[in-house]
Amino acid sequence: MIRSNRPRVVLTSTMSVDARITLGPGRLLVDRDNDRLWASLLPPGAIKLVRERTAQLELSYGPEAVLEGSGTFVADTSPSGPLPESDDADLREDHLPVEVIERLEHRRWFAVIDSRGRCRWAFSSSGDMDLLVLVSETTPLAYLAYLRRERICYVVVGAQRVDLHRALERLGSLGVSCVIADAGGRLNAALIAADLVDEIHVVLAPIIIGGSTTPSIVDGEPLAESGGALRLRHISSRSEPDGSLWLAYEVAGRHPGADRHLPPRHDHS
Repeated sequence: MIRSNRPRVVLTSTMSVDARITLGPGRLLVDRDNDRLWASLLPPGAIKLVRERTAQLELSYGPEAVLEGSGTFVADTSPSGPLPESDDADLREDHLPVEVIERLEHRRWFAVIDSRGRCRWAFSSSGDMDLLVLVSETTPLAYLAYLRRERICYVVVGAQRVDLHRALERLGSLGVSCVIADAGGRLNAALIAADLVDEIHVVLAPIIIGGSTTPSIVDGEPLAESGGALRLRHISSRSEPDGSLWLAYEVAGRHPGADRHLPPRHDHS
């Protein structure tokens, strides 16, 4: 795929045989109990392959950013606490303090799309990683003021919502050459619909989760409505005796569908 100057985007996921990436609707894996149960369902082979995948991608690309959506941390039904109001329009300028950019330990970004200002954060930095929130011009000023008070970096990359092309270009301007998109189904779908994914690496665990509304690796509108199904080229496969698989693909392009003239529908705020 032609990437121009944007970073390489590698989509990763750990999923069941029926492509489910969590236990059910609203069952966020950031919740300790949900995460513990999910981990208990994964056989040793799947856990081993996840570690090997991380190590291989680090060796191959040295990714400087991980990309997530706010839905990973806040369910649609979860209310966020109110924030003090603000009318300071200057808050709509990027907030990238020098002390963060030049922090000796800084090596990569944990980038989260949150144009609606839903997430409340317990950290701004962890080891060699710094939090970077991707927001839009419609993000509430109260939320931007909150991020500044908490010394959390953010960049404004979109008008009504976060523009994924602009977001990746901005990450590129910060020295990012590779992004690991370890996100939920809606953001994955939006990245694919925008032709922004270069490789897909999935670890398949030999389990079935079920549930018609359980989040899967790609959710949202059918890809036929945004240019056609995604064609993949096999890179490699690894298997474990317990039936776990690591499948790696390069994105080869789009297979045009009957409705390829329709614009993409994105819901990744």
